[in-house]
Amino acid sequence: TFCNDKDRVKSGFKIAVVSGNASAILTAERVVLNILQRMCGIATITNDYVKAISHTKARLVDTRKTTPGLRLFEKYAFYCGGGKNHRFGLDSGIMLKDNHIALFGNIFDAVKRIKERAPILTKVEVECDTVSQVEASINAGADLIMLDNMSSSEMKRAVDIVNNSIPLECSGNVNLDNIGEKAMTGVNYISVGAITQSARCIDIGLDV
Repeated sequence: TFCNDKDRVKSGFKIAVVSGNASAILTAERVVLNILQRMCGIATITNDYVKAISHTKARLVDTRKTTPGLRLFEKYAFYCGGGKNHRFGLDSGIMLKDNHIALFGNIFDAVKRIKERAPILTKVEVECDTVSQVEASINAGADLIMLDNMSSSEMKRAVDIVNNSIPLECSGNVNLDNIGEKAMTGVNYISVGAITQSARCIDIGLDV
């Protein structure tokens, strides 16, 4: 190879030379290029997002919205682009979403019941779409709070209420045009599912 993971290269740059049985190389060509193009695309767009919020304290994190069978590859590509990895699976941490809370009846009971059963070092994150839910999550003892599809003004209120007591994650409808504004609200993390869902592949080819 002529470059390392995380390196940014220009169009036309030769990234590697492969050698071996011609039949085997040409058989694997399309699969290898498909994966390489996609991962390079994810790393590149991730880096664009990271640069867009580099002037703030917010850090970019990924989601579990990955291609079946390719999660480890896509999360590594996200990491190479400068992002931080969130959960790799349901066992990486507990996230209480609206459906979970509905089943328990309310946020307080949901957090209480889950914390009674979860391993002592496992953190519990609660998804909130209103400021009142943020307050309820704090009172319930949540370790992290996700602000889901909130406006910038609502997120600022949530930041003031939390007052650095626990980390806040912003999620929902985040793109390169608005991520800077969302980061300026004071949240700690911003998760973007679109990066692993719809990143544009980088054009990479194999020439004999």
